[in-house]
Amino acid sequence: MHGLMMDTPLLITGIMQFTDANFGQREIVSVTADNPLHRYTYADAFRRARRAANVLKRLDVQRGDRLGTLAWNDYRHFELYYAISCYGAVCHTVNPRLFGEQIEYIINHAEDQYVFTDVAFVALLEQMQDQLETVKGFVVLTDAEHMPQTKLRNAMCYEDLLAEESDRYDWPDLDERTASALCYTSGTTGKPKGVLFSHRATVLHAYGEAMPDVFDLSVMDCVLPVVPMFHVNAWGTPYAAPMVGAKLVLPGPKMGDGQVLHELMESEGVSISLGVPTVWLGLLAYLDESGQTLSSVKRIVIGGAACPASVVEKFRDLHQVYVHQAWGMTEMTPLGTFNTLKPGMADLPQDQLIAIQTKQGRGVYGVEMKITDDDHHDLPWDGKAFGGLKVRGPWVCSGYFGSEEARIDADGWFDTGDVATIDPEGFMLITDRTKDVIKSGGEWISSITLENSAVDHPQVAEAAVIGVAHPKWGERPLLIVVRQPGADVDKSEMLSWFDGKIAKWWIPDDVVFVDELPHTATGKIRKVDLREQFQDYVLPGS
Repeated sequence: MHGLMMDTPLLITGIMQFTDANFGQREIVSVTADNPLHRYTYADAFRRARRAANVLKRLDVQRGDRLGTLAWNDYRHFELYYAISCYGAVCHTVNPRLFGEQIEYIINHAEDQYVFTDVAFVALLEQMQDQLETVKGFVVLTDAEHMPQTKLRNAMCYEDLLAEESDRYDWPDLDERTASALCYTSGTTGKPKGVLFSHRATVLHAYGEAMPDVFDLSVMDCVLPVVPMFHVNAWGTPYAAPMVGAKLVLPGPKMGDGQVLHELMESEGVSISLGVPTVWLGLLAYLDESGQTLSSVKRIVIGGAACPASVVEKFRDLHQVYVHQAWGMTEMTPLGTFNTLKPGMADLPQDQLIAIQTKQGRGVYGVEMKITDDDHHDLPWDGKAFGGLKVRGPWVCSGYFGSEEARIDADGWFDTGDVATIDPEGFMLITDRTKDVIKSGGEWISSITLENSAVDHPQVAEAAVIGVAHPKWGERPLLIVVRQPGADVDKSEMLSWFDGKIAKWWIPDDVVFVDELPHTATGKIRKVDLREQFQDYVLPGS
């Protein structure tokens, strides 16, 4: 027997219409190249989204067509998020920080029909347009006054297109399983892979994200997503923030500018902000140099890479800001876990509290997770057993776009490629990527734990740990360090730093100091490059 309830579809269109009706006058503030501080309302945004949908109709865009965007976090990109997906097409966000060859591959693999681009990326697209096999034209996200002279074929001005269209549009009734957006992985171990999100998954993800034990969003909040809209939909904030009526502040091309971020936070009353560790290291450095602090920000969410304890402590002690860690993947829309405390934990001694805060957090309802051994047997949640992390749920991908490759087992679990431990309270800690784990004498050493400990040293700017061949132990850890400017920390001091912080047999066998580390387009350290660079490295005494 089925229940007698309405079977209305879960659509991004529903978020837009609900926000328009209930929170239409809440603000979206954004930095753009042609307007230092653009300000309008959700009602304005969705009015323009209807105009944009009429533009898509005039361009003869069909249901299911992929439309590429190369754009920063700003109001025009926000409009396209809704216009494209609610029209029934697929908003394909392309990461402009990727190598040119990767961008070409991604646009061609997705078979994008049009590309919407910021002015900043026009020259990049001019260089590769002859290799873009399916693209019919390019829409530059600016007005006529700032429209550049360009060699792009069929180049159109976004504001001119919108000006010619009505703001009346009847959104289609879509199946909730309709594809809404497409995002490609970083491609650190091969060709980038496309993750095709659906309306249903996106709406459920927004519900999960807004819950009190997760982002805890409400109409009283002002949200600053520093995580890019071109990478996993800015962790879902362009959907979750409007859903609850939160004010939205978008930093445009200034995502890495500590001064601009601070000015936005102070002037707009930002209460919660999200980004990767490098963003927050830059902001902390600016605050330290300028003597400024944060008056309105209460919470910062850190994801994309492990967060050093020193970052948590500095935000807490110097700025009275609470740091939450989060973990997820492109394949998970992306949220998987979020770090909030359970009753009684806030009263723990500081060292125990920090140990909890620097874990990736507890599972969010909508995501199941487990750890397994090499034979795929489930391991206990005892905080000691390490295993391969697997997940499943309504916003976890079931496969890759245009590919037969899948990482789904017979029971529907997705293999994340991460190695983790889960404690009895359900807090998960990523200890490594499967390909990065160091196995010494048959035992695992966590490179992430070593890296976080190294970065906590006041004279270390960045650190990476890789396994290097050893005749007796198979592998031993090599620490690769980038010093802070003007720092003179040496090998002896660096190795002594680990005393009492980790097991003695985990301490690296050697330290190498370098000027910089290789990074992916999303800011992660490319350990595959480091392993190649140091493949013939001989450890002392080996």
